[in-house]
Amino acid sequence: MLRSLHLKLMLIMLLLITSLMTVVGTFLMTNVSSFYTNSFYAQMKEVFDESNTDFVNSLRTEAAQSDNVSRIQAMIEAHSGLLGIDSRSRNYYILNAENGECLASSDAKGGNNLKDTPNLLAARNGTIGQRSDITANYMDVAIPISGGSHHYIIYILDNRENADDLNGQLFMIILQALLFGLLISVLLSFLLAKTMTLPIERLTDSAERIADGDFNSRIDVESNDEIGILTTTFNEMSDTLQSTLNEVKNERNKLDTLFLHMTDGVVAFSNDRSVMQYNPAAAQMLHCDDMDALDYNAFFQSNIDFDQVLSLHSPFYEDFEYTVDDTTLEVHLTPFSSETSGGVLAVLHDVTQQRKDQEIRREFVANVSHELRTPLTNVRSYAETLQDADEMPTETAHNFLDVIISETDRMTHIVQDLLTLSKFDYGHMEMIISRFPFTDAVDDVCNAVELAAKSHRHTLLRNYPVFPVITADRGRLTQVIMNIVSNAIKYTPDGGRIEIRGGADNDTIWLEVSDNGIGIPAKDRPHIFERFYRVDKARSRESGGTGLGLSIASEIVAQHHGLLSLERQDSPGTTFRITLPIHQPIQEVKHGEDA
Repeated sequence: MLRSLHLKLMLIMLLLITSLMTVVGTFLMTNVSSFYTNSFYAQMKEVFDESNTDFVNSLRTEAAQSDNVSRIQAMIEAHSGLLGIDSRSRNYYILNAENGECLASSDAKGGNNLKDTPNLLAARNGTIGQRSDITANYMDVAIPISGGSHHYIIYILDNRENADDLNGQLFMIILQALLFGLLISVLLSFLLAKTMTLPIERLTDSAERIADGDFNSRIDVESNDEIGILTTTFNEMSDTLQSTLNEVKNERNKLDTLFLHMTDGVVAFSNDRSVMQYNPAAAQMLHCDDMDALDYNAFFQSNIDFDQVLSLHSPFYEDFEYTVDDTTLEVHLTPFSSETSGGVLAVLHDVTQQRKDQEIRREFVANVSHELRTPLTNVRSYAETLQDADEMPTETAHNFLDVIISETDRMTHIVQDLLTLSKFDYGHMEMIISRFPFTDAVDDVCNAVELAAKSHRHTLLRNYPVFPVITADRGRLTQVIMNIVSNAIKYTPDGGRIEIRGGADNDTIWLEVSDNGIGIPAKDRPHIFERFYRVDKARSRESGGTGLGLSIASEIVAQHHGLLSLERQDSPGTTFRITLPIHQPIQEVKHGEDA
């Protein structure tokens, strides 16, 4: 790693220095050439420009003389300093404009070897040739001079020897600087690599320890630069990683606990159809003690083919109902991986109670339909009879109206039970809380049912003390007691015995209603408070019951933070017990009044 970093840093430094010096050298040499070129044409323009009328006119005057060439040469020699004539790299030539013959020059070699440059050709055509060409290895200016019948060209030529010498010297300086910079960069790369690799080695060692599970490894922070920040971040990453792994472990434990204790069953089948994993709920739902010994074929192959489930793609799944003994399961099958190593996940949901509830509801709808249809039929029949009979005895008409009113009350009672149940479901049942003597409520019920009890030759026994004043909804509790006592009267054969007894503790009161009637079979006792449930459907229908009375009573008692229960008794008959708190929680009391 050290050699690699050294090599990389050295190459970077060398490349950086080389690139920098190349750019600087190119920039300098280009600018030197450009400066020399611009300086040349600026000098020529300063001397030969039309604005310098004295010099140009003097040249034209001299050109008109008989010894014009020597005169022109003398004037140019006089201005050689302004023109930069040095007879080495820059020379002047006086040429015949007609044939280009060199008549005089500062060049010791003469001008016989002059090339026809664009500027020289332009001057022979009568225009000043002063175009610059930075790609050429020379600089020149050609100025046509006419005097009388004589036509000459003053041609200044610079072979750029001075600029080339200067660029050569610059190149050597840049090359020396480059070599010196490369030497320094090599030394610095080694020092920099040593400075950088030491903390990186520490980071590597610490990372290896963390990979082995040692999260207590820490690196000392020795600087505030990027390496120091990296070291600090690495330490923080180690802490975060340890914390994250702990959280993942906790979440895994939570998921394992949830998997083991969730009410829905879960079974995972591998690609070879064997059981990979399952939770206790699944074994209980499938009534299987040894899940590992079975496979998919033993459970669900007859319902859905295993390969068909594997071919599904998320979010599609297969579901069906699966029956085990008396348990009905809703099974959802889905592949948990698209790879060949995947399998099928089965989620089991016990819908036995739901199916029972659906059956009860269907039966309830049928019963309610029958209960409503019967009184409606009677009401319509008696009403039509009253309408069609022109001369009906008054007593008979009153009897018909009594039947209509009775049937209407029967329908009202059914609808009222349904509305009460709906209010409980949606939490809209309001309680009118007040303080009243509970004894008065019990007495009112006993007095109200006394005639009904006598009509069945029942013995109605009151065996309860004077109850304390309680805080509750008197009307609702009266409804509960009335429902229980009325059921005892209806379902006890004539000549039976009904006893109402009660008592009070420190914070609660209790009331029991017992009878020696037909009783409730053991199989029906767990369901007696369920909605829509009726023990004897035929007899309940005859007595006008809908299977909602005890359910509503239980809901009302629960709203008072009490309990309505069916007590065990050895003798024939039934005993219902109501337990109520004397005082309701403050937040439940909407308004109160002293009795």
